[in-house]
Amino acid sequence: MWVTFGAIIAAIVLYSTERLTLELTSLLVIGFFLVFFTLFPVMAADGTNLLSSAQLLAGFANPALVAVLSLLVVGQGLFHSGAMEAPTQWIASIGGSKPKTTLIGTLFFVAAISAFLNNTPVAVMFIPVLVTLAAQMRKQASQVMMLLSFVCILGGMTTLIGSSTNLLTAGITASLGLGQIGFFDFTIPGLVMASVGMVYVLFVAPRILPKREGLTDELGHGSGKQYIAQIHLTYNHPLVGESAVAGMFPSLKEMTVRMVMRGEHPILPPFDEVTLQPGDTLILAATRQSLTDALKSSSNIFRGMLEETLHADDGEETPAGSGKITLVEAVVAPGSRMIGRNIEQIGFRHETGCIVLGIQRRSRMIRARMSDIRLEDGDVLLILGEADDVQGLRLNRDVIPLEWSATEIPDIRRAWRARIIFGGSILAAVTGVVPIEVAALAGAAGMIAFDVLNIRQASRAVDRRIFLLVGAALAMGAALQFTGGAGFLAHAVVTAFQGAGPAVVLSAFFLLIAIMTNMLSNNATAVLFVPIAAGTAQELGIDPMIFIYAVIFAANCSFATPMGYQTNLLVMGPGHYQFRDFLNVGGPLIIILWITFSLFAPWYYGL
Repeated sequence: MWVTFGAIIAAIVLYSTERLTLELTSLLVIGFFLVFFTLFPVMAADGTNLLSSAQLLAGFANPALVAVLSLLVVGQGLFHSGAMEAPTQWIASIGGSKPKTTLIGTLFFVAAISAFLNNTPVAVMFIPVLVTLAAQMRKQASQVMMLLSFVCILGGMTTLIGSSTNLLTAGITASLGLGQIGFFDFTIPGLVMASVGMVYVLFVAPRILPKREGLTDELGHGSGKQYIAQIHLTYNHPLVGESAVAGMFPSLKEMTVRMVMRGEHPILPPFDEVTLQPGDTLILAATRQSLTDALKSSSNIFRGMLEETLHADDGEETPAGSGKITLVEAVVAPGSRMIGRNIEQIGFRHETGCIVLGIQRRSRMIRARMSDIRLEDGDVLLILGEADDVQGLRLNRDVIPLEWSATEIPDIRRAWRARIIFGGSILAAVTGVVPIEVAALAGAAGMIAFDVLNIRQASRAVDRRIFLLVGAALAMGAALQFTGGAGFLAHAVVTAFQGAGPAVVLSAFFLLIAIMTNMLSNNATAVLFVPIAAGTAQELGIDPMIFIYAVIFAANCSFATPMGYQTNLLVMGPGHYQFRDFLNVGGPLIIILWITFSLFAPWYYGL
C-alpha cells in the first residue's frame, strides 16, 4: 500500500511538472506496477493475484477509453467534411457583434442539457461550436475549451441522470437497502453548487486559462499578410445581385474588395450604389485564413474554383474521400521561368493540375486582375489542388512549396453524410439503445466506411497521450483499491474527525472524495465511498442520504486532472492542454465547491 502511495505521488509530480513527457511518465508508471506486483503479488483468498498484468492493463480496453477515442475520430470526420461549419456559423451569428455574449449563452445551454443528457456526447456536439466562437472572439481554443468540460460536469451534478456517477451511486444505495434516490432529490443543493461553479467558470477561469497556440497557428497560418485573389461571377453565382452597403459587400466581410472589373471598365472604391452583375470580376485582398474559411463554408463564393479542382481533365470526379484537396503556399524561385509572365501565360493549371487562388507580393499591395500580374521572384502563390498534384510541386523547379503550410480543405459534399453518422451515434447513445462506447465506435467506423475520412486521417485523430494517460490512471486506481490504500485513507479521515461533529466530518469527507475522484475514476470513487458514507452516517446518528449526496457531488468534482472525467480528455486535444493546466484551473474550482458545500449543506440539512 505504501509503495503504491509513493508511486502515485511520484506520477502526479511528474505529470504536473512535466519534467518527462506525459507519455513517458504513463509508461513508467505502468511498467513499475507490472514489475512490482509480479514480484510482490496481492493475493486473493483463492490464491489468484488481484493485481496481475491482466488487471493492470485492463484500462487499455476500458469502455470509457474506447468511447473517447472513437468520439475523437467522429469529431475529426465532422471537421474534415466541414459538417459543422453551417451550424456553428448560425449559432455564432445569433450574438451578432457580441460573440462573448453568445459564448456565455452557449455555456449556460450546455449546462442545462447536461442535466438530462450524457455529458460526453454533449461535449462532442459543442466542441466545434466553441472553436468557431473562439475564432470570432480572436481567442485561442485553449482559452475556452476547458470551460465546456467544466460546465458539462456542473450541469451533470444536478439530476439523477446527469452523469453515470449519479446513477451508479443510486444503484449501490438501493442495493444496500437505504432506499431509492429520486430524479430531483438532490437538485437544490446541486443547483447551488453548479451556480457558484458557473460564476467561477465564466468570470475567473478565463483569466487563468493559458493562451496556447494550436499547431496551425504555430506554423504561421494565422498570419495577417494579405493575398490578391479574384472571383469571376457566373450567372448562377451567389454574389450576383448583391449591392454594396457602406462601401462593403456583406458576403465578403473578412475580405477587402479592391476593384470590380466590369468588362474593360474598372470600378474602384468606394462602391456606392454598385450592384454585382454576371461577368463581373472581383479583385480581393484577403488573408489566407479568410480564403480558407471561404473555401470551407457553405456560401459557395469559391465553389466554382473548388469544383474545377475536384474534377480531373477527363471529366471524371476525383475518388471519394476528405482531404483530397489541399491548400499550400509556394514561393516563386529565383531564376524561375514564371518570372515576368502571368498565370495564364504560364499555363499553371495545365502544367501542374493546380489552381493559383491568390498572389502575395511582400513589397507592396497590387490592385490588378491576377491575369494581369507579372510574377516576380519571391512572390508567394496560394495554390489549390489535389493532394497528389500538390505533392508533385516538389519536383517543379519554378516554385518552392512550403510544405508546412499545407492545409486540407474539406469536401463539403460529404457534410450531410458526416452529420447523419454523427447524429445517429449521438441519438443511439442518448436514448440508451446501445452503450455510448458501442455507438461511438460504430460512428467512427461509419466515418471511414462512407468515405468521410480515410484511415490515415482517422488514425491521426487518436491521441496517444489520452490512450496512455487513461491506461496509467486506471492502473493506479486498481492498485490503490486492491492494496487497501483507498479504504485506508477514507477511514483515517473519518476517524480523525469523528468527534468534531457531523458538519465537520461531512466537510472532510467531501474533500477526501473530491481529491480521490481526480486520481481514481469518478465511478470507482463512488463505488468505494458509498458504503463508507452509509456507515459513517449511521455512527453519527444522522440520515445516511446526506453523506450519500455528498459522495455524488464530490465524485463529480473531477476538474483537476485530465483523466478525472471523459469530457476533460475530450477537450485536452482541441485545447492543446497540459496536465498542469487542469490542476491550475480545476484545483481552485474544487476548493470553491468544497467551501460552498461545507457552508450550505449543514444549514440545508439541519446538521
